Amino acid sequence: MKNISIIGSTGSIGTQALDIVRANGDIRVSAISCGKNIDLVEKQAREFKPELVSVSSEDDARDLRVRLADTSVRVASGMEGLIEVATYPKAEMVLTAIVGMIGVEPTLAAIDAGKDIALANKETLVTAGHLVMKAAADKGVRILPVDSEHSAIFQSLQGNSRNKIARILLTASGGPFRGKTREELKCVTVEQALKHPNWSMGAKITIDSASMVNKGLEVIEAHWLFNTDIKDIEVLIQPQSIIHSAVEYEDGAVIAQMGTPDMKLPIQYAFYYPERRYLAGERLDFKKIRSIVIESPDFDTFRGVPLAIKASEIGGSMPTVMNEANEIANAAFLAGRISFLEIYDMIEYAMSQHTVIQDAGLIDILETRDWTDRLLKDKYGV
Repeated sequence: MKNISIIGSTGSIGTQALDIVRANGDIRVSAISCGKNIDLVEKQAREFKPELVSVSSEDDARDLRVRLADTSVRVASGMEGLIEVATYPKAEMVLTAIVGMIGVEPTLAAIDAGKDIALANKETLVTAGHLVMKAAADKGVRILPVDSEHSAIFQSLQGNSRNKIARILLTASGGPFRGKTREELKCVTVEQALKHPNWSMGAKITIDSASMVNKGLEVIEAHWLFNTDIKDIEVLIQPQSIIHSAVEYEDGAVIAQMGTPDMKLPIQYAFYYPERRYLAGERLDFKKIRSIVIESPDFDTFRGVPLAIKASEIGGSMPTVMNEANEIANAAFLAGRISFLEIYDMIEYAMSQHTVIQDAGLIDILETRDWTDRLLKDKYGV
């Protein structure tokens, strides 16, 4: 019986992870956390009987304690609660399925406590990759990718020596606005941006997919996960979401992981690696596939990837600025306060104003996040 903690149990990844726990029966959920969805987390606590549940606010924690008074579940709150979930003694693995930079501190704490990490929080590596990968190496813990693209790369690397990689081919669906011009994007609505053609995800990630900032973050994530130079990571548009990503080796061979768009596969693979298990769901039917479409991305219109690459090449604290500016812009767009194209403007402005801190430690990263917040509030009033 494997014991796990889940940070972000009520989100898209967290709920699918619990589906996998339910289907297999040999994983024990020791601790879970969520943001504000206490109705759902109460149901999860009653079904999976974790010993610890953490929520964002102490007000919600008090409410949940009353609701769960007939159980033995302990309820915590805030960053302290998140870190307690991440370091819960009985858990061998932590699934980090929370969205945003808030995942950095609990992930580092989990690594320090010797937990393997099933990583679905890309912002952690974007902003603190140098700290996370070093800490994992020092502690001898595994970072197992859960993002579909990074899981695909990880699977394509199995049985092959890492030093024979020529390129990583990172695929993207293109999102709901694939093929649109800058002029056409000026007046797109939140509702249009949330209509992803292939994947069902949370609002933040769906908007990031529409802007292709998500793919930029994934380039940085791949750079850290696979110790690969940014220039050796190529983004390709694969609108059918059949090829989830691929690795090209120095002899010219390309090994790809393919399948239907189903996040349960990479979650389950991380949970049971290196074992593969039966997973219910739709199978890829090659007899019905007439062609596999590959396109070049339009980085002049969708500037998320080049902005991320620029931030990564500058290094130090700049990826934190890029990431945090995007988090603020993404939320402002979802709230109807800025236009879609202003997402790029806000990121670019923040990066242009920042004095880079090289060799940024955790405190530097958190202070840079707060500096970016203040800068954009002053400039844009968001």
